[in-house]
Amino acid sequence: MGRTTNWWRDLLFAVVVFLGVGIPLCRTLTYTNHWAVRINGGSEEANAIASKYGYRNLGQIGSLRDYYHFYHSRTMKRSTISSRGTHNFISMEPKVEWIQQQIVKKRIKRDFKAGASQYPYFNDPKWPSMWYIHCNDDTHHCQSDMNIVGAWRRGYTGRNVVITILDDGIERNHPDLQQNYDQMASFDVNGNDWDPMPRYDISNENKHGTRCAGEVAAVANNSHCTIGVAFNAKIGGVRMLDGDVTDMVEAKSLSLNPQHIDIYSASWGPDDDGKTVDGPASLAIRAFENGIQQGRRGLGSIYVWASGNGGRSRDHCSCDGYTNSIYTISISSTAESGKKPWYLEECSSTLATTYSSGESYDRKIITTDLRQRCTDSHTGTSASAPMAAGIIALALEANSNLNWRDVQHIIVKTSRSGHLNAPDWKTNGAGYRVSHLYGFGLMDAEAMVEKALHWKTVPAQHICIENPDRQSRTIRPEHAVRAVYKATGCSDNANHYVNYLEHIIVRVTIAHPRRGDLSIYLTSPSGTKSQLLSNRLFDHSMEGFKSWEFMTTHCWGEKAAGDWLLEIHDNPSQLRNFKTPGKLKEWSLVLHGTSTHPYACQPKPRSSPDEASEDYTEEQAGPCDIECQNGCEGPGPHQCIDCVHYFLKFKNNTRTCVPQCPRGFFGDEKKRCKKCWSICESCIGSRSDQCTSCKNGYHLSEETNSCIPNCLDRFYLDKGDNVCRRCSEGCRKCSAFHHCTECMSGWRLQGAKCVLNCETGTYFDSQSRECERCPSSCTACAGPRQDSCTQCIANYYLEEWRCVSSCSSIGYYTDQPSEYGEKTCRRCDPSCLTCIGHGERNCSSCRTGYNLEGGLCVVGTVCKDATEESWAEGSFCVLVKKNSLCQRKVLQQLCCRTCSLKG
Repeated sequence: MGRTTNWWRDLLFAVVVFLGVGIPLCRTLTYTNHWAVRINGGSEEANAIASKYGYRNLGQIGSLRDYYHFYHSRTMKRSTISSRGTHNFISMEPKVEWIQQQIVKKRIKRDFKAGASQYPYFNDPKWPSMWYIHCNDDTHHCQSDMNIVGAWRRGYTGRNVVITILDDGIERNHPDLQQNYDQMASFDVNGNDWDPMPRYDISNENKHGTRCAGEVAAVANNSHCTIGVAFNAKIGGVRMLDGDVTDMVEAKSLSLNPQHIDIYSASWGPDDDGKTVDGPASLAIRAFENGIQQGRRGLGSIYVWASGNGGRSRDHCSCDGYTNSIYTISISSTAESGKKPWYLEECSSTLATTYSSGESYDRKIITTDLRQRCTDSHTGTSASAPMAAGIIALALEANSNLNWRDVQHIIVKTSRSGHLNAPDWKTNGAGYRVSHLYGFGLMDAEAMVEKALHWKTVPAQHICIENPDRQSRTIRPEHAVRAVYKATGCSDNANHYVNYLEHIIVRVTIAHPRRGDLSIYLTSPSGTKSQLLSNRLFDHSMEGFKSWEFMTTHCWGEKAAGDWLLEIHDNPSQLRNFKTPGKLKEWSLVLHGTSTHPYACQPKPRSSPDEASEDYTEEQAGPCDIECQNGCEGPGPHQCIDCVHYFLKFKNNTRTCVPQCPRGFFGDEKKRCKKCWSICESCIGSRSDQCTSCKNGYHLSEETNSCIPNCLDRFYLDKGDNVCRRCSEGCRKCSAFHHCTECMSGWRLQGAKCVLNCETGTYFDSQSRECERCPSSCTACAGPRQDSCTQCIANYYLEEWRCVSSCSSIGYYTDQPSEYGEKTCRRCDPSCLTCIGHGERNCSSCRTGYNLEGGLCVVGTVCKDATEESWAEGSFCVLVKKNSLCQRKVLQQLCCRTCSLKG
């Protein structure tokens, strides 16, 4: 009988460990009965292979050549286990190069449930309330305008430009959309037909796409409701969010009719829950690449993306592979007041901003709604992305030859910080104002149209993949890991040479016990610091990052070559196992940009199309560089007659104009950049005592303004500023101004301060500069108060810096006397009401809401049996308790309620 019982216990324990421990560590994937297959030989070959193995070929996946959508009716529609059966032998077919069963991907819509005179000919009822379009008149008090009306005045309203909304469908028969609806820009991916009409229900759940479409291209002057930003553009919709979203669904949507559609607008993405790290899979990535390379007759499709609404969840859009892509234009939101909306995510991949909602009392966006109605409560970055798509449509009407990178360059050059309120606005090394909240600022439609009119295509994109740094580095809590990479911009390879930057990708592989505790920064050779990742409170994942690509636009226009600094900080937000530190396993830079200056040959802008003179030709020389003064001999900064700011002279006797002198130089009164002392990084003069910062390995002396290898006695190193600063009075050595570690003669260390060496029972009073007597119960103290004792008289205990005759009965316990006989009252663990010793397992009673179990206080409100509804009456847990297995930690957690019952 005893052997049988032991066998039963061992089996029970093994089952519970497998079910209770193994399964939660795995991700739950939902497999569908749809497959993506790559087959050589054309559609006839694909049909034959599909028929042979019981599949049905539903056609090519979007515009991806040789990729087909297969469906298997006898496979479960949704399953947590990948399909098995004879139909899987299809992978052995010689012409089947690749096959993938489609997995459901969670995608969230990024909305929330929760001077120009008004044009008299706009008879749309909501026009007077559209503050974000004509906010500079007398009745709307916006502080910055997107100048949409200014673009309209110049005659640009989106004519001949096609935009599609990738979402839950659009109401194509809506009176404000019907006239501009474009069937060739529409498809129902969820239903596999050409009708993108949304599915109606009582909650109007599928209103999102219709709302976005109205912002872009609602018809003007039809007396119905509202007006779109590009009210003469053609609008289509792709119904793809009202069903299982898979890699294939996304790829079909992103590659729909790319020679007809100019702009794809998406206001959705992975869950903005502050813990998800997800992005496009292989087919969607290929669709993006095909669109960029082949869309719009080779100019490249324009993808506009909402940056995300995870602000309240402390999410960071760098963990969203869609907004983090160089192929998408990531758009942020600002409130009417210019304040940061509560839902806003901050990240370095955001390119620009448009208006949306802010607080609950702020005005929101007006647009079309389901059932042929309109709404004045469209919100979130969902509202901002379509608005940006409409503005881009105005620029494409002005110049249809803009490629996908031209559009991004124009946005960077024309967006304005204006009144947008952000604490991190900075000017990068190329002179652009940029912020993690708003990118390069609020979009300006009129300025974009002006710039587009006479825009010369930027030089070809070069991609420089720098060698990876595979040196493993340990990431410790409360410490920073710093890695420096000296980039060349691939200067030895003309086809990949990047001199002027556009996008920078940082590819990292990090192992870490809690991913949300990490924050990552990148500093460019010009000194521009980008936050690639911030701490995410709800990200408890132990997966770290596996070749994840972070992207920043903040170095746009800067030079690529030089030292790039990667910093990784580990700031634990809660208790975790510090015995398992994180590791930076590998990182690398991928630099995107041009070998020559992108604007070297841009012609002078004209204020309107009518002002273009007949003798204007594309070969006409452009203006001088902005750093030139008194004329120039060519477009470059090295061809100036004189300089606006400073000039830098080279050994070959040439010189170039610069807005500020580079590191290691200072500007003198004659506008010359002259060299600092050899070990100074920056300075105000050429002498050794005129440094303002120092090169690596040296620190700036606060008193002498010189660079020294080590701080002297009575000074400490301020690591943030790399400056040797003086310690406080009496310190010989210190780690901060008020944190002494060793005192000068005649002084003694009291806590972290040095005080005059007073006799026993007295303390140094900093005001009277004399030794004063301690409270009567203290033999040593730091001040006159009862809670400033550091040692007590005989038979007294030190409790929270007070000397007491006995320890408090609640929350404290009496510690063993030290080797010097000192008696101390220590705090119990926070979960204990009373205790008998240190730690969480020495509780003798618990606070309200906790239960005492073997000296440990556990939260009472969550003490329940796992999956109680399926273990009715606790049959499983009753067996655990009867067999005395509750002392095993895993079983105690699974059967918390049953194990805590008496008897």
